[in-house]
Amino acid sequence: MGARSKTKLADRPNAISAMKKPVAAGKTAAATIRKVPSAAKNAASAGKSAPKSDRDQPYHHGDLHEALLLAAKRVAERDGLNGLSLRAVAREAGVSHAAPAHHFGDVTGLLSELAAVGFQKFSAALGEATCTAGSSEAAAQGRANAYVAFARENPCMFQLMFRAERLDHNRPVLQAASKAAFAKLAGIVSARRHEDIALDRLTLPQAADIARIWSLVHGFAMLHLDDRLRHILESAPGVTEEMLLAAMLEAD
Repeated sequence: MGARSKTKLADRPNAISAMKKPVAAGKTAAATIRKVPSAAKNAASAGKSAPKSDRDQPYHHGDLHEALLLAAKRVAERDGLNGLSLRAVAREAGVSHAAPAHHFGDVTGLLSELAAVGFQKFSAALGEATCTAGSSEAAAQGRANAYVAFARENPCMFQLMFRAERLDHNRPVLQAASKAAFAKLAGIVSARRHEDIALDRLTLPQAADIARIWSLVHGFAMLHLDDRLRHILESAPGVTEEMLLAAMLEAD
């Protein structure tokens, strides 16, 4: 008995140590359990701070203004200008219906800014045609050709740009873009007359030349869009639109 008692007493520290381990493990488990709600709370918090889509937060999208204009262009080209509305543009862009109104006010504001984009591209096309010309006469012809080419490649945009009843010409962006394009158009006359033209101080001959050339080139572009030049071209074998326009400018 004495020996057994000594053995048992000797083993007690190990037994006590062994008994303590489950308790420590239990404490750890309890601590882990206590941490779970905190982790869930953090996850929920992270979910709240996650960025929302454009449909949820349309006004905080850095490129939304540009995206709406691109969507408006697609709608106009697909459904026509009469089919363009703020709701149609919102659907096309995948944003809330309030987004276009927030950026443009109404459909007139949207169309006006879309027309401004058209004038900017139109002006760039006329300027590029001048850069590639080797003489003033070639520059004038190049700009006239670029005018018609823009109408041919962007018929919906071109018609919008010159539909005054649907635009607000008091919007600064449209005013600036249209004036810049008009200056490039006046450059055709400047090249033909071999003189500088001050658009805010035109002489009568300069004003008459600008009105005449604009009427000629714009009318030619509209005849092309309405497919009214086909009969003339079919009746003149080997004659292209560019050749016909050049002959008209030369005669003028």
